[in-house]
Amino acid sequence: MRYTLYGLRRSYFTRKLEAALTWYGADFEALSKSVDVQVDVEARSGTQQVPVLKTPENWMLADTTPIMHALDERFPRRRMFPSGKNGLFVSVLEEWFDEWLPRVALHYRWSDPADAEASALEMAREMTPTEEAAAPVAAVIRHWGGKAARATGMTDPHQVEQAVAEYGRMLEALNKQLAETRFALGEAPCAIDAVIVGGLRAHFAADPAPAKVVAQFKRVTEWLETCDDVTDFELRPFEAPTDFAAFVLSEMGGAFKAFSAGNQHAVEASEKAFEVELFGKLTSLRTRPYSEHSRRMVVERIRNTLDENERREIGDWLAAHGLAERFMP
Repeated sequence: MRYTLYGLRRSYFTRKLEAALTWYGADFEALSKSVDVQVDVEARSGTQQVPVLKTPENWMLADTTPIMHALDERFPRRRMFPSGKNGLFVSVLEEWFDEWLPRVALHYRWSDPADAEASALEMAREMTPTEEAAAPVAAVIRHWGGKAARATGMTDPHQVEQAVAEYGRMLEALNKQLAETRFALGEAPCAIDAVIVGGLRAHFAADPAPAKVVAQFKRVTEWLETCDDVTDFELRPFEAPTDFAAFVLSEMGGAFKAFSAGNQHAVEASEKAFEVELFGKLTSLRTRPYSEHSRRMVVERIRNTLDENERREIGDWLAAHGLAERFMP
């Protein structure tokens, strides 16, 4: 019953799903989405993005969050999204890591021409059979990286400064948390740990500039080396979250909340771009339909998987952090 993970080693979400598969204890192999498999993988999964997971039934699945929800049913003792309120708690926090922090990775990878060239070439070599074939693919990747950075506001010096500071605060909070618990939300890994580890392994601990920042946080770097080995799967209860979870919630109530609301309005109005005040400055951003789709998936999970009392508790908790309007049905 073997799974196959098609992706790239320098891909944020490929490494996120790789971490989750490791913690599930799944029998899997990680393969590059190279040119020899690209057409088949994209045709069967319906997407050009990575990662794609081939199941033992020969299904091709895309989108890491729904994939992990499906795998939770197959590995119920090692869930990345626990059942009940704890699972919705994790889902809300995951939005910040999936839909907001990747913009910092885009900045670090594509803002410096030398780093961008090296990263694009490494990714292209993983995808192509020869050095000659890699060069034009690298050019396409560099072009995409530059566009993605611009679309997320990462060419505005003020937004870059604030985004880098935000990621630094996250590392500091995680470093402090790891002195008390083995993972971000307790003694067990969950989807939050998967996306943090994925981001570190693909970007922040791999690219030259952010790697120097990550190296300042000793417990984080040590954790990255040892976190794959785990047997305990108990999280802190919803009613008593870790300090790290509280930190993420406080961050979510700021610029992320403003982005999410502006993006929702732009999607509903079929606008290609929108302006929103982030960190005290009006900024133009490209509309991101998937981010709105992801938010709505959380709303629907709250609507459909919790009973009335649980929804009330989640609603009160979200309201206390200024996030009820973003996630309550």
